[in-house]
Amino acid sequence: MRVGFALLSALFLSSTALAEPTPQLRLLSEHAVEGMRGGNLSGLAQCGEALWTISDRDDKQIYRLDTRQDTWQAEAVPIDVPIVPASGLPWGLSSRSWAASFIRGGDLDFEGITCDSAGNRYIVSESHAAVLQVPPSGPASWLKISPMLVREARASGMLLHFNALFEGLAVNPEGDKLWLAAERDRRGLLLIKRKQVVWDCDGGCVLLSEAGKEMQPAQFRKAKAVSRDFADLSLFDGKLFTLERNAYKICRRDAVTAKVERCWSYAAELLQENRQYPQGFGLEEALVVDAKGAWIGVDNNVGARDDGEVRPIVWRFAAPEDGWSAKP
Repeated sequence: MRVGFALLSALFLSSTALAEPTPQLRLLSEHAVEGMRGGNLSGLAQCGEALWTISDRDDKQIYRLDTRQDTWQAEAVPIDVPIVPASGLPWGLSSRSWAASFIRGGDLDFEGITCDSAGNRYIVSESHAAVLQVPPSGPASWLKISPMLVREARASGMLLHFNALFEGLAVNPEGDKLWLAAERDRRGLLLIKRKQVVWDCDGGCVLLSEAGKEMQPAQFRKAKAVSRDFADLSLFDGKLFTLERNAYKICRRDAVTAKVERCWSYAAELLQENRQYPQGFGLEEALVVDAKGAWIGVDNNVGARDDGEVRPIVWRFAAPEDGWSAKP
């Protein structure tokens, strides 16, 4: 009898914990960004005091953000990109990406940017499943990544669909560990490490491979169950933070196991009437987490939101009152 009571109590406590609402992040400021082609802000990185961004329509430049005014100015910095190495993606996927570039622009489809402590910027090309390194000075170069990365990802059900490949990345301060996010259908997290010249799996590349759907927040118009996704990554204080745009939340994960430790929602702020977009899914694609808060950026693709704003937006959210490292 006691065993049965204990089991019922455990189940009740578990269901109660699951029913607890996700804590909401508090919005501090909103910044429209001028000077980006097409409103395609698809990543954010903080290198020292500077914020950098990219567009998935620009192959030959990245942007440094002038944040001194409420409206930010994107200052283009040209880059000379060498020929992209083969990554192991099948010809069918590669050819579809190549064909799409003639319509939308941007053959490389830059979808994430991050920095190490030396100021090297790392940019992931979704269409080629490759990572470009842009040093503070000197020429850009593609990382030499083992074909095992793509091979293991596809064996786990990821990187199988056009426009659903690598969507974000994060690097450790030392610049020798790199996390990559597979976007959706299936979404996943992968880790490679620098081994002298080649970046390779350390035992295995795949930390997480996950299918399924998740309900959009109640504030979303005509909310429905949509594919679980990852839109960007940020590494802070040894933890991996995932931007899960269709669920309008940021989740802290163990950087080794990818296990979820805690999540925070930004739905209450970004799904207010004036900030909603007509698309039936989340548009946030850029994330930087730091001690004081988080930057979240939107790739609106020139689409106007309800208040008529057509420029890309970056929002600043305050860190949770109990900090990013607090337990649930």
